[in-house]
Amino acid sequence: MSGHDLISEQGLRLDGRRANELRRIQCKLGVFSQPDGSAYLEQGNTKVLAAVYGPHQAAAKKSNHEEVIVNCQYSMATFSTGERKNRPRGDRKSQEMTIHLRQALSAAIKLELYPKSQIDIFIEVLQADGGNYCASINAATLALIDAGIALKEYVCACTASLANGDIPMMDISHLEEVSGGPTLTVASLPNSHRIAFMEMSQRFHLDHLPKVLKTALAGCKEVQVILDKAVREHLAHVGSAGDWQNVGK
Repeated sequence: MSGHDLISEQGLRLDGRRANELRRIQCKLGVFSQPDGSAYLEQGNTKVLAAVYGPHQAAAKKSNHEEVIVNCQYSMATFSTGERKNRPRGDRKSQEMTIHLRQALSAAIKLELYPKSQIDIFIEVLQADGGNYCASINAATLALIDAGIALKEYVCACTASLANGDIPMMDISHLEEVSGGPTLTVASLPNSHRIAFMEMSQRFHLDHLPKVLKTALAGCKEVQVILDKAVREHLAHVGSAGDWQNVGK
């Protein structure tokens, strides 16, 4: 297959998936005891840890804010890409990702319930293989739920692109990112059909954008089902929210 032919004549992608198929997602809540909430998520070969602290009193210099402060920090482990990174934290790309993550996560949190408070969300990419933003959003959503932060609904993210000129593909891997065309990244609140964040790596032709967006949103809905199942299994294991105070006693 050439760089533009990412789907074979048998309808399979480079990793064996169909065009509208997600990579395998595995996730777990409550992986750390120190934070108020945490989660680990694998989306294909992209692996992410998320930790949440709060809500807690905002720092003194920020305590005059009436609304909650959502503090988000995104970083990549030095070994995450297989190549040594000189500046894995605080570089321009990480700062942009931090802003975009805060935007989407703030859209899902019931901010009005936490006045003059601060919620800290820390995200670490352990292994990067495409869709880092999406895996980070999905892991952070689970960590927020584990921390007991009230959400309007799940916020889920997925990518989409085009193969063979006009076939929309869901959940793009790194190899597909570098071998194919532009990639659309979407974070949405599936139940209310709202988009919390959207970004294109390059411009799409206007004729192609609607079907690529539809594919990304369909992926978000599928991710929501997977995350919701993980949350329900976690609650069945640790007990209902009302029992959390008794865990470990």
